[in-house]
Amino acid sequence: MKIFVAIKQVPIRDSQLRVQSSGRWIEESDLSFEINEPDAYALEEALQLKEKHGGEVVVLCLGPARAQQTIREALAKGADRAIHIEEENLASQDTLGAAKLLAAEAKTESPDLILTGLQSDDLGYGQTGVVMAELLGHSHSTIIMQAEVDGSTIRVKRELEDGWFQHIAMPLPAVLTIQSGGNKLRYATLMGIKKAKNKEIKRVTVQELGGASPALATIQKIYQPHKAKQAQILSGDAKSAAHQLVEKLKFEVRVI
Repeated sequence: MKIFVAIKQVPIRDSQLRVQSSGRWIEESDLSFEINEPDAYALEEALQLKEKHGGEVVVLCLGPARAQQTIREALAKGADRAIHIEEENLASQDTLGAAKLLAAEAKTESPDLILTGLQSDDLGYGQTGVVMAELLGHSHSTIIMQAEVDGSTIRVKRELEDGWFQHIAMPLPAVLTIQSGGNKLRYATLMGIKKAKNKEIKRVTVQELGGASPALATIQKIYQPHKAKQAQILSGDAKSAAHQLVEKLKFEVRVI
């Protein structure tokens, strides 16, 4: 069984972000980066499926040269090999453009299963996996907590709302977007880190995949949220003021 896992490198959480002078993206020169957390859960799900059913796990990453560090980390955790689609200006790709490049490379190897994280920590669109499935013509499902392969079928557990779950079966090949928290993430062992140095990383250029598509959606402006203090005087008697306060805490501030 061949499983592709699409991963993305994103700024480390809680990083101090600064907007570029152009106002179109963040300043990346002074940031540190890590694997997108939902993608880490997708990788863990793939590794567990491999342990049960055999086969190989292939990491697929679209990003600049610095993404090699994240790719090596995935290999150290147990992925068998990796494919790096080199794109230095990742911010120029919208969801459709990124999904087209990932799907084009996936087509060359016809994996049985493609896993992605539910969404990225930087943009959070939650669309890449779904668009890939549409481009490839594969069955797909989102917000997956667990997956189990049964012959030519995969059975999945989807998280819904208010503690409800949905269990469905789909034919392979399929594309799944994995929810965070479904499994306990593993750490890279010292032996895994050593082995990762000799594992294959295939480098592919955007031009080899047909070139970048014109972005249909672009970021026009990034800015810090405006912060302002505001005081409100609640009128009426104590009972009326208390009722107004509860309404504001519930529907405006949303803390109760």
